[in-house]
Amino acid sequence: MSILEYNGAAIIAMSGKNCVAIASDNRLGIQYQTVSMDFQKIFKMNDSLMVGLAGLASDVQTLDQLLRFRMNLYELREEREMTPRVFTNLLSTMLYEKRFGPYFCEPVIAGLDENGKPFLSTMDLIGAQAAAKDFVVAGTCDGNLYGMCETLYKPDMEEEELFETIAQALLASVDRDALSGWGGVVHVITEKGIVSRELKGRQD
Repeated sequence: MSILEYNGAAIIAMSGKNCVAIASDNRLGIQYQTVSMDFQKIFKMNDSLMVGLAGLASDVQTLDQLLRFRMNLYELREEREMTPRVFTNLLSTMLYEKRFGPYFCEPVIAGLDENGKPFLSTMDLIGAQAAAKDFVVAGTCDGNLYGMCETLYKPDMEEEELFETIAQALLASVDRDALSGWGGVVHVITEKGIVSRELKGRQD
């Protein structure tokens, strides 16, 4: 078993019409033993940017704290908020710096850029970026997530339809993966702010 699969995760980000959604499951496990059912994997960086971290739980929390520190430093120095593209480059650089002893995390970045347009990106554990216009996924059931997203995704969805689509894609995918699940959480980012909703999933 890969170290990236040790704690289990499922994260999706999907774009809509001037909005973007990011969703994750809630499970924290040690391989097939479930330890917690409310583990946070998606972190708010600012009012129009969120990052999901799939991978080793200790590195997820370390990277979250480090990113907050670097974000605050940037805002103090530049006197403006970091855009999703700049944040992606920062995170990519941070991961590549540690390439010989990497953080075992696969980040998923979702946000609205300075023009209010959706921005999606993901990368591997050494910071190799992969941007997308429709959806990005990470975690132990990424094959299932890709299949569900390709089936359900439509361009230019409104907020409610986007929420419904990403929620159904997540729940259907984690039901077929023993390392992720136990409900989930969906965050929809719009120009007005972030709307968060919890999902109830199978508890087995």
